[in-house]
Amino acid sequence: MSSILSKKVHSLKFINSFQTGILALFVISTLLILVASITLGSFNFSLQELLNDSNSLDNIVLLEIRIPRVLLAAFVGASLGLSGASLQGLFRNPLADPGLIGVSAGAALGASIVIVLGSGILPDFIFGTLILPISAIIGASLVISLLYLFTQGFGYQGITYMLLVGIAVNAFASVGIGILTYISTDSELRGLTFWTMGSFGGASWQLIIPALIIISLTMFWMIPSARKLDLLQLGEPEAYRLGVDVRKLKFKVIIASAITVGISVSLSGMIGFVGLVVPHLVRLIGGVNHNYLLPGSAFLGASLMMTADLLSRTLIQPAELPVGLITSAIGAPFFLWLIFRIRKT
Repeated sequence: MSSILSKKVHSLKFINSFQTGILALFVISTLLILVASITLGSFNFSLQELLNDSNSLDNIVLLEIRIPRVLLAAFVGASLGLSGASLQGLFRNPLADPGLIGVSAGAALGASIVIVLGSGILPDFIFGTLILPISAIIGASLVISLLYLFTQGFGYQGITYMLLVGIAVNAFASVGIGILTYISTDSELRGLTFWTMGSFGGASWQLIIPALIIISLTMFWMIPSARKLDLLQLGEPEAYRLGVDVRKLKFKVIIASAITVGISVSLSGMIGFVGLVVPHLVRLIGGVNHNYLLPGSAFLGASLMMTADLLSRTLIQPAELPVGLITSAIGAPFFLWLIFRIRKT
């Protein structure tokens, strides 16, 4: 038994040269898409105006609208991709997507409660940067804890139970959001409706700077746990015998995922399938070890989200599509393909 376990541990290698090259390509593609997302759109920048007049309309649009929006899209995509990969490692389940299993819905319900019942009571800066993200984080934390309780604590294993709990959570959140929509005012209704479909249109420096700092710190806190997530794939008893503090690892993944998903949902609304699609694409390209998977999912998630935001701004310009519609159009067929792939295996 010990020899078999040692072979499994030996097979969980650290990142290799091929995966290092793949990560380098992810970084380069993310930077290229970042530049393209900033320069392309319904408003065309004049290089002469940007260089000669710091108060020109071009500079205002670039510095106050376009760059904050693109950075928010990149960080939301990175946080959703990383949280999806982390939750799939924690649950040892390939369908553990924050949107699919109800984590995003829980965060959305928490944020919606504050939007409808708490807006206008506090100043906008405190409301947007503190109260709204905290309420979304609490909602996401409750859902993740509930999921872990039903899929692990009671001995329920496998994809079916997780999907059933996720369906129940999504239904409950939909009922709650529906009630809040019914009692909301006209202005709250418009904001809530567009927010639930996903958008980066409300990005501003005062809102995103605290969020980007917290998301960055949380991601850097999570990525060093990659090796422990690799060992967890052998099973909790084996991981414990190999020196992994399983309870501490669970707590870390749950808190980090709740923070990143909660802040992302509070700022951009409900954007689905990123946490499902991105980790699987990263695995298909370069492998399954989490030293490669976690940073790869972050970079590819950022690229995918910036691309989706660029499409939302340019497909029907000067109008704008909700980002959530584009990610759902990409993710739904991928999810069906994944179901058939799992069924065959």
